[in-house]
Amino acid sequence: MSSALTTARTTLLAATFVLATSCAPAGTGAPATPAPSDTASAPATQPGQGWSVRTREHVDLWLHGYALLQADTARVPFFRRGYRDRLLTERRNRGITTALDVNRDRLAARLSANPALVNGQFLALYFASLADLQRVVDLTIQAQGDPRRVNDPQLARYVALVNASFPAAADRDWLRTFMQSVTDEHRVFYREYWAAQQASRAGALAAVNSLWDRHQPAFRRYLANTQQTRGELLLSLPLNGEGRTTEVGNDYFLVAVNFPESAGAAPEALYTFAHEVMLATSTTAVTDNTTPAQQRSGTGATYTSNAAVRGGRMLLDRIAPDLSSGYMRYYLASIGERAPSGDPAAAFESAFPLPAAILTAIKSQLDVVLGGI
Repeated sequence: MSSALTTARTTLLAATFVLATSCAPAGTGAPATPAPSDTASAPATQPGQGWSVRTREHVDLWLHGYALLQADTARVPFFRRGYRDRLLTERRNRGITTALDVNRDRLAARLSANPALVNGQFLALYFASLADLQRVVDLTIQAQGDPRRVNDPQLARYVALVNASFPAAADRDWLRTFMQSVTDEHRVFYREYWAAQQASRAGALAAVNSLWDRHQPAFRRYLANTQQTRGELLLSLPLNGEGRTTEVGNDYFLVAVNFPESAGAAPEALYTFAHEVMLATSTTAVTDNTTPAQQRSGTGATYTSNAAVRGGRMLLDRIAPDLSSGYMRYYLASIGERAPSGDPAAAFESAFPLPAAILTAIKSQLDVVLGGI
């Protein structure tokens, strides 16, 4: 995980201006935050009762745009290995050119020059649709990022949210071009592509729902004791084992994870979910056991990435040991390493090393959360 993405995840999870999970009152003009009626898939549980499995087209589109622009050099890649090359090849074979192609070099150059723009990957999670996101992006640009220029208090909170990731005028200019580009990408290519992928992965979606129904009770104590009792597990086409997590208000979370390509690969979604819900616990362990110098040098970010991976395995060892071996093999594959035919534990621990003090701290944190079970 890059230091920029590490900072973004921590900042957005702790944001004090997070949006209410209910729809905006009539007449305010504010966009609705993610609501069950906006999903393409049936929930595994009723809204407000635990966690449900869903998909969201505009979230995938937003991440797809970043995947086509971003130099993905993280140890655990942000996006599926080969995703950009596959999608560019498919578009080229179909003779498709969009504004994302026209603006790619300029967008990618600014993204490379200012890595903090990667924080904007989380933005789509706060909105129920592409139209809602576009409306607030336009308003943010018009207000020059200043929520005090917006009369409606709820809209002002949305503007503050957008401006947190795009605080400078040059950043907002990048956002304006990116928004225009992904909107055109959606119109010309992605809407049809996304619908076809949903149809082809219907069996995988059903398998993830079934698997989650069986395993959600095992996660319940951990999720309750870390104040993550309600939310949506979003299956996202571009993502790899490095998911995206945000709290959209009132203890309601969205965790975007990789969308398995087949029913047989359904456990991959739960592997990434375990990794994501352990993020705060493992980050605390790293923070408590690293020096300011290590944080400044980037060592802390490396530890945080490895700690989330190791922490997810520790959690599964405790609550769902049947998933543990597959989890280790999945994360080895995600960094391009082949797992051994036997027990993968030694290879996994070697691939994601951590100081003993941090490992002990993660275990201690987990013991506290699970109440000694």
